[in-house]
Amino acid sequence: MNQQEQASSIDEVLSSIRSHQRILVTSHLRPDGDAVGSILAMGMLLRAMGKSPEVVLADPIPVLYRGLPGANSIKSVADLDSHVDAAVVLECDSIGRTGIQALAGHPIINIDHHASAKRFADVNWIDPSASAVAEMVYRLAIAAGVEVTPEMATCLYTGVLTDTGSFAYEAVNAHTFDLAGKLTSKGALPGRIAERIYFSNPESKIRLLGIALATLKIDSGIAAVFLTHRDMESVGATDADCEGIVNYAIGIDGVRVAMFLREIENGRYRVSLRSKGDVDVAAVAERFGGGGHKNASGCTIAGPLDSAVKTLMEQVRPLF
Repeated sequence: MNQQEQASSIDEVLSSIRSHQRILVTSHLRPDGDAVGSILAMGMLLRAMGKSPEVVLADPIPVLYRGLPGANSIKSVADLDSHVDAAVVLECDSIGRTGIQALAGHPIINIDHHASAKRFADVNWIDPSASAVAEMVYRLAIAAGVEVTPEMATCLYTGVLTDTGSFAYEAVNAHTFDLAGKLTSKGALPGRIAERIYFSNPESKIRLLGIALATLKIDSGIAAVFLTHRDMESVGATDADCEGIVNYAIGIDGVRVAMFLREIENGRYRVSLRSKGDVDVAAVAERFGGGGHKNASGCTIAGPLDSAVKTLMEQVRPLF
């Protein structure tokens, strides 16, 4: 999508926002830093536009992001006031991905930056060139003439930092650093944000990491690590403690693709995929009903574990 088309999409989003008053803002199940930071910033943007937003998540906020400005105002689905006029859904490929089925029948504004994004809503703004959905929220604020406050900048910087792998992914470019600079000039404090995200881990997460790394298998440039229900229970870990484990595997010299499998319900496994260079793991994730970015994607696959790993290996090997 070229710049003119992007501008048209932004205008369409703003037009839809202006035609509604009570607007729900949400993102995907198992929210990450981009999801949490972006919905908080979007809520602030809507309030600045004179709207009455409800910021809602179906799953709990990971501990690492609970210190973000406004995080304590995020509602759970149980607290949801169903009397909303419309909803802004960030980085989801369907209403089902939000975990909030009550949204069905409401006007939906879909804002997404994933290559696997779907045009499921009434208004769809999709830009795979954006470093994070936080970048799109920032551009929306500028287009709306809304002041980006230090609180908003902090939330947006968190989204960009986490969704670019700390500015390490191949898609990062001069524009990404320009955005980070603008958010810093608006009041985001990079050192303080990094300390909260990377140096404030619960003990359970570090113990879980040790268990996962003990399972490491490497075969022809493909690394795999995994966790079971029993592993999680043994250290009192939560879903949020699994975030980032796959990055340790992709960080190994000579490894071009890494996969992290975590046992979930009904004998299935949630899979996180990471790759280096031109290896497109999003294509693999999409074959199993998932998606994401070229170098960072996810999906769910049926067990048993050995069979799941073998199947994924077979899908990944032809990529390089």
